[in-house]
Amino acid sequence: MALAGRKVLVTGGTRGLGYATARRLAQEGCDLALCARDPASVNKAADELRTCYGATVHAASLDVRDETALNAFVQRSVEVLGRADALVACAGGAVGGGFFDATARDWEETYRLNVGHSAQALRSAAPHLARTRGSAVLVASVSGWKPAPPAQYAAAKAAQIHLAASLARELGPHGIRVNAVSPGSTLVPGKGWDRLRREEPEAYQAFQREFPMGELMAPEDVAAVIAFLLSDQARAVNGANIPVDGGQNAPSAYGY
Repeated sequence: MALAGRKVLVTGGTRGLGYATARRLAQEGCDLALCARDPASVNKAADELRTCYGATVHAASLDVRDETALNAFVQRSVEVLGRADALVACAGGAVGGGFFDATARDWEETYRLNVGHSAQALRSAAPHLARTRGSAVLVASVSGWKPAPPAQYAAAKAAQIHLAASLARELGPHGIRVNAVSPGSTLVPGKGWDRLRREEPEAYQAFQREFPMGELMAPEDVAAVIAFLLSDQARAVNGANIPVDGGQNAPSAYGY
């Protein structure tokens, strides 16, 4: 994809989909800056990428909801890597439970974790991306455009999709492309769907019927699309939301 030599910042880039994305970009010859909350996973991911792919990797442990820490990560990443060609906002998740259990604080924190961090990371990186005519990918979710609980997560992911479309128009004149990807339910070892497969095999088998080809996504499936969107092959793709869900129907194992 002619990504060799690109300098890419990835939030939430040390486990699951984020690490699969970092690994794919390293395979393509990119140098990387990664951040996540857990210092051990940050260091492990950075060491593996350096050892396996020879990538230059700047790694930092931080909570992406901390605006000061996130800004510092972006600026330090540019100092270490020399420039910024791309940003992947992959950190995210849900805080709180169902509608009657989730508090106002749960809604606020879910928004900050998904939408707020994406906007702030891109705001901080934008002057650097403008110099390289770079691009950004915001990792949303199938839950952002197909209904699924918890509502605070679905609403935040829908906002991320709209954020990408809005910023594509606003940042386009600066030479920056912004797109979203919406992964479907992704089978990550040790995570929720993997636990369902092991602990409730009948429920998992029933859930597989929500996919026309009978399989959940692999993190590498999504990482490949992200790599494409960051490449010059996607120079005409801007403001889009790309579903990577295998045609998934309900985003939940328990239906709509």
